[in-house]
Amino acid sequence: MVQSQSTGDVMKRAFLAAWPHTVPIFAGFWFLGAAYGVYMNALGFSFLYPTLMALIIFGGSLEFVAAAMLLSPFAPVQALIMAFIIQSRHLFYGIAMLDRFKGMGLKKPYLIFGMCDETFSINYTADIPDGVDRGWFYFLVTLLNQFYWVSGAMIGGLAGSLLAFDTSGIEFVMTAMFVVILMEQWKKERTHVTGWIGFAISLVCLYIFGSDSFVVPTIIGILAALTVLRRPIERRLDRGEDSVPREERGK
Repeated sequence: MVQSQSTGDVMKRAFLAAWPHTVPIFAGFWFLGAAYGVYMNALGFSFLYPTLMALIIFGGSLEFVAAAMLLSPFAPVQALIMAFIIQSRHLFYGIAMLDRFKGMGLKKPYLIFGMCDETFSINYTADIPDGVDRGWFYFLVTLLNQFYWVSGAMIGGLAGSLLAFDTSGIEFVMTAMFVVILMEQWKKERTHVTGWIGFAISLVCLYIFGSDSFVVPTIIGILAALTVLRRPIERRLDRGEDSVPREERGK
């Protein structure tokens, strides 16, 4: 009983620390998840499809694409390649979280499965208060974010049949969300060197390979560039370059 109460206290402290970080995600995920549910309903699927896909796949942009795949001819290899291309950015997330996930025990498989863009952003950058268990903080951030997405998709699927409006272009909400995430990360970065590297390589690969095939070469190029330039970038950060806000420079 004592051990159970102690675990409950640990989880409560972790929840109180994690939940405020997820509130902005809650607002975004409910809207985006509902839009996804409405989109699935417009394609003719019942609310069970977006709910289960949000629960099992839990990859927002991939789920929008998967919805169209369900109406296409059966092509498992093509679906596998497409899923890898769309979600391949998670390779970077996994590498970045290797040290943080050490010693997570039974929580680790779920932390790996549930690591979406927003969850990675919180868990990687959050300052966890003293006395809060790191593993439970990561776990609850992940769980809360998935709950927001799944519940939003279910609500959208249920409400979709009651709404009568043109849903053309509703899948663009995912693109809009990624733009917001980019802007938030840009403001938090001490240096924008890595961002400019990624932007430059993306443009080069887009020009060379075209819009349908540039994602994988871009990822490989960024990974190679950051591997080669890792030490110079780290030395730049250690010297404190680009760490002072622009408005304070020159004072």
